[in-house]
Amino acid sequence: MLQAVLNGSRPEDAHPALPVLARHLARDARAVARLGISAVHVHPRDANAQETLDPMHVGDAVAAIRAEVPNMEIGVATGRWIQPDPDKRIAAVLAWGRLGVGKPDVCSVNVHEKGWDQVCAAAYQAGIGVELGIWTSGDAVTLTKHGIPPGTTRVLAESTVSDPETSVAEAIRILRALGTLPVPILLHGEEDGAWPVLEYALRMGMDTRIGFEDVLNRPDGWLATGNDDLARAALAIRV
Repeated sequence: MLQAVLNGSRPEDAHPALPVLARHLARDARAVARLGISAVHVHPRDANAQETLDPMHVGDAVAAIRAEVPNMEIGVATGRWIQPDPDKRIAAVLAWGRLGVGKPDVCSVNVHEKGWDQVCAAAYQAGIGVELGIWTSGDAVTLTKHGIPPGTTRVLAESTVSDPETSVAEAIRILRALGTLPVPILLHGEEDGAWPVLEYALRMGMDTRIGFEDVLNRPDGWLATGNDDLARAALAIRV
């Protein structure tokens, strides 16, 4: 699977084509769907273009995408940087379960964040799948000791080392620490490490992802024109 990560935490001026509004996220989801991509991950924003877990804005973004691409898997973030209070994160996720067409299919939950297991339990209760974010080999050890929570869709192995010379080595360390899991692993990198890690994931036959959340430039170094440009470049890679 190639997942498209459309905006992430980037400020709205990070790229002229960065999708921030719900209708822009829907536009980009439609564009990558035309390339055969069936899953997107987005960070909904409020009226001030700030990331939010507010059910109104999350529901608007998800519903807008679903209206354009009904069969798309739609995922959203639950990061601590968006809402530091774990109790409020839990309440938000529970509220998402009542959003109807605006209900996300999955949400990402980072294992290094306080209350991560309770957020996972709330997602399971709300009927929302979980993507478990593993940023380090230490996170991987935490997960293997705890066990995979019910409702987990996949594990996101995230090499946060942006140096292209060492990003793959970090990814391998995380994978070794994770070992064999009962759910798929989606491996990805970020910034200058995004393309080397993506190529490694493809060589290993693993799920991966691409989009403005992870990188703004194409493999040739040129600034991408849009999320569909990045996706097209990823799909063209043969390893």
